[in-house]
Amino acid sequence: MRHPFKVVVVTGVPGVGKTTVIKIFSEMAAGEGLKLHIANFGDYMLRTALETGLVRNRDEIRRLPLRRQLELQREAARNIVRDASERLKDGGVLIVDTHALVKTPAGYWPGLPKHVLDELKPDSIVVIEALPEEVAARQARDKSRFRADIGGVEGVARLMEAARSASIASAVHYASTVAVIENREGRAEEAARRLLEVVKGL
Repeated sequence: MRHPFKVVVVTGVPGVGKTTVIKIFSEMAAGEGLKLHIANFGDYMLRTALETGLVRNRDEIRRLPLRRQLELQREAARNIVRDASERLKDGGVLIVDTHALVKTPAGYWPGLPKHVLDELKPDSIVVIEALPEEVAARQARDKSRFRADIGGVEGVARLMEAARSASIASAVHYASTVAVIENREGRAEEAARRLLEVVKGL
């Protein structure tokens, strides 16, 4: 039912700041002697997609045929667990940075379906949230990514609500805890400290 190491899946809609929160959290965790392996799910999917010539950048992944995305998703989950097993032989915590739900041209697509959960076996799923207006503003400032298809403030609000529901539904499969953490503008350190509390409480 579980890996020798603990697994915490950190989710959030694009632009919510979860990667920033994880970075601050990792510094706090190091100060407390926690052994971590942090894996960005999208990076693993992108690596395979680039190697096979399927895409040129990360944002093209969500526009691939869904069956192709499914293959990339399964491969990413397996590779994350393989790497974590090598680096956390004596225990520790695997942090997976990912999305509970992805908006695609064919509709919302689950980021944590059962075949991914069967590989990750999460102890906890953490949902990072912020005000939709803050998230939309962060997306607009990030010129390195294409997120116009998410749909502004209203689109962000719909995606965030659906993503929280998807996280709770995914948690049922492995009796994972679910924690919702607010990452308000300028308060990422508070969110990171709350994430540290969740991890230490497992």
